[in-house]
Amino acid sequence: MSNFDRRAFIKGSIATAAATALGGCASSSAIAPKPLGKSVMGLVTPKMDEVRIGLIGVGERGIGFVHHFNRIDGAKITAICDIDKLVLERAKAASEQYGRDTPQYFSDNSQSYRDLLALDNVDIAVICTPWQWHHPMAKDAMLAGKHAFVEVPMATTIEHLWNLVDTAEKTQKNCMMMENVCYGRDELMALNMVRQGLFGDLLHGEAAYIHELRWQMKEIERKTGSWRTAYHSKMNGNLYPTHGLGPIAQYMNINRGDRFDYLTSTSSPAIGRNAYAKREFPADHSRNQMNYICGDMNTSLIKTKLGRSIMVQHDTTTPRPYSRHNLIQGTNGVFAGFPNRIALENGGSGNFHEWDYEMTSWYQKYDHPLWIRMGKEAERNGGHGGMDFLMCWRMIYCLRNGEPLDQDVYDGAAWSAVMPLSVASVADRSNSKDFPDFTRGIWKTGKPLAIVD
Repeated sequence: MSNFDRRAFIKGSIATAAATALGGCASSSAIAPKPLGKSVMGLVTPKMDEVRIGLIGVGERGIGFVHHFNRIDGAKITAICDIDKLVLERAKAASEQYGRDTPQYFSDNSQSYRDLLALDNVDIAVICTPWQWHHPMAKDAMLAGKHAFVEVPMATTIEHLWNLVDTAEKTQKNCMMMENVCYGRDELMALNMVRQGLFGDLLHGEAAYIHELRWQMKEIERKTGSWRTAYHSKMNGNLYPTHGLGPIAQYMNINRGDRFDYLTSTSSPAIGRNAYAKREFPADHSRNQMNYICGDMNTSLIKTKLGRSIMVQHDTTTPRPYSRHNLIQGTNGVFAGFPNRIALENGGSGNFHEWDYEMTSWYQKYDHPLWIRMGKEAERNGGHGGMDFLMCWRMIYCLRNGEPLDQDVYDGAAWSAVMPLSVASVADRSNSKDFPDFTRGIWKTGKPLAIVD
C-alpha cells in the first residue's frame, strides 16, 4: 500500500479497535454464553509428518519466525502475507537464504490474508500483526480449517475473547496465544521448582511488563510504534499483561485446578508520554496532537478462586530497568526474577531473611527438561535468549507427535482479559471486575501442565 493508504488504514483500524475495546469492557459478565461445541482443553489433533505454515505479518516480530521455522525439522513455511511491501521483500530475502521451496506471497490489500488461509498447503496460521487484527485473523484461520497461533494479546475485548473460545470449540482447532516468556529458561526452572513442591503451598505471585518504550513513539510510518502508540491515547489500564502473567498462571495451574476470579486496577497519572512528545517532537507534530491518557504505571490485583493473589504491573513509559518481576511465593519460600534470587525456610541456605543470588546450583538441580534437551540449540538460534525458538520448536513437536499444546485458547483468553478488565476497573474507581470462566467449569477438573521430557 502507498504510505498515505497505509497511514489511513492504521489510523482507522486502531480507532475502531479502541472504540470496540472500550465498549467491550462493559461486557465483562462472568456468565458464559451457550457453548457451540465441546471443550478443547487437552485437545489432541492427528499427527502431522510435516507442519505447513502460513505466516501473516512479518514485520518486527514476524521476521523472527521466518528464521526460526526454517531451522526446525518438520516445519515448512508455504505462504507469507504482509501489506507492507518493504517487510515482505525482507522476508523473501530471509527465506531464500535457507534454500528451501519458495513460499507463496500475498500483499495486495488488508484482506489478502484470507487468500493465504484458502490454501490447501497451509496447516497452521502464525499471526504477527497489530493487535486489532489478532481476533479476526485467528477466527478466520480456524473457520478455514487451520490451527491459529497468534501473538499477544489474543484479543483486546471480552467479546472477542469469547468469540475465539467459541470458534475453537466449534471447529476443534487449536488457538494458541504465543506467550514466548513461558519458554524462558528461568520461567521453566521456576515451573519445575513449583511442581516439585519446593515453595510449599502457593500463596501469591507478581508479574509485570516494565519496559521503557517511549522511543517507539518516533516510529511513525511503520514498525511497532506506528500503531501501538495510539493505544496510550485511547485506553487507561494494563495494555500488555501476558508476558509476566503467563508464567505465574502456569505456576498456579490457572484453568487447571484454579482460575482467575476478579480483578481490581488502578493507574498512576499519565505524564511521561505527553512530556516526551513535547520534548522530542515539534509542537505541530501528530504526536503532540494526541492526549496520552494511559497511566504511566498501572497496578492490577487478581484474586483466584482458591484465594491466591497476583499483582500485575504495566509501565512502558518511566525511566527504569526492565523487569517482569516473575515472583512466586509459597508457604516455604519465594523465587523472584530481575535479578534471579531465592529464599527458603527449609532447603537451600535455610536463611529466608536473606536472598540467595547464586543460581548455578539451582540450575543444575531444577533446569526444566525442555531446556536441558533444547536449551543450547535455543540459545544458538536466539530470539529473546532462546525462548522464541524453543516456543516454535515445541509447537511443531506437539503437532507432529499428536500431543496437546502447552497453552490453549482458555489460557490466551484468561491472560488477555486483564487488558479490558483493567480498563473497566480504572474507569470505575478501581472497583473489582469479574473474570469470565472461559472454560465453562472445566477448570475444576483440568490437568496441570506437565513437566515434559
